Amino acid sequence: MSWQTVLGFETHIELATNSKMFCGCPADHFGKAPNTQVCPVCLGLPGALPVPNAQAIEWCIKLGLALGCEINLFSKFDRKNYFYPDLPKGYQISQYDIPFCKNGELLGHQITRVHMEEDTGKLQHQGDSTLIDFNRSGVPLVEIVTEPDFVSSDDGLIFLKEIQAIVRKLGISTADMEKGSMRLEANISVRHPGDPLPEYKIEVKNVNSFRFIKKAIDFEVARQIQLLESDQIPVQETRGFKESTGETVSQRVKEEANDYRYFPEPDIPPLEFTKEQIETWRGELPVLPAQIRQELVTKYLLSDQYAVIISSDPGMYAKFMADPSKATADALVNKRSQPTQTSPIDKEVISQILAVNPKAVADLKAGKQQALFFLIGQIKKQLGNIDVALTQKLISEIV
Repeated sequence: MSWQTVLGFETHIELATNSKMFCGCPADHFGKAPNTQVCPVCLGLPGALPVPNAQAIEWCIKLGLALGCEINLFSKFDRKNYFYPDLPKGYQISQYDIPFCKNGELLGHQITRVHMEEDTGKLQHQGDSTLIDFNRSGVPLVEIVTEPDFVSSDDGLIFLKEIQAIVRKLGISTADMEKGSMRLEANISVRHPGDPLPEYKIEVKNVNSFRFIKKAIDFEVARQIQLLESDQIPVQETRGFKESTGETVSQRVKEEANDYRYFPEPDIPPLEFTKEQIETWRGELPVLPAQIRQELVTKYLLSDQYAVIISSDPGMYAKFMADPSKATADALVNKRSQPTQTSPIDKEVISQILAVNPKAVADLKAGKQQALFFLIGQIKKQLGNIDVALTQKLISEIV
């Protein structure tokens, strides 16, 4: 009998506000010296009181509006209680039963909720020791939760890339996965077609690239089918993705909502919005990627493929709109598809980029693949289109 994938997503987006979610510390933490952007609030010291970031709340609601969500005019923050070294308070300020946004839809998939929470600190493993950098602790984090209505990893990738495009169009986050400002989690199970939803699900957490989330889903589906065909029920658990082997690995038995002992955050009063306020924010939304693609196809008669390529690159879109012709589209797309050969002049540029990113170089030497993606991204920003394979070779020669 055939099997069907049951798939849902939780996507985390770090917002690019100036300050953190509940304090005045800078929110731009990437590449900063560890534990230099902290205060009593984001360190969870006794007596410190949180003050919500109004800009972050507005951006969260605007994202919900862009995703077709209903907006709760009355909402609140909640405490999600659990112990982990990167969570200094012993709880995370999040939202539980009354999120800012609910019941949205994107590309035919149902969005359950869009809610606001604070990010955690970051663990750094060095040999047998683990260090904690709290610079990220308290950074505004939006979570987008879907229904389990995806049936393939390919379907999921289209959705996730659209989320990234919308977030970038709104200007609320860079959504750079190599920097951790967009992190992907998938809830995965399998069933026979027509059967009810399975009683278990596996959550693969904190995946940092579209390619890896696809690999993780495909591996996990195959693993679960093998177990079920051997008359074993997969254990409901959280798993991580091991980049070096392309496999998922067990991390911990999955908690249920009641394990977190949610209760209303006593230090932050409930929030109320007016319909007029929501409509004002709705009116401030830019033209979204789907609308741009539709215009490129219907008004300028471009192919769907061209529309996707041009709309996904703000610079390319601006150049096309300056001379919206088929010849311009051909030139832009063809130029984009032809990577330039990296030259020894370029090697000097690469050396300079590596020199100003010592932490990424150290991570790369320690075998962290994410650091390579980050460095290649920095090189692309400087040089434009590059031969990725040759660039990787040059990086390996330098480091």
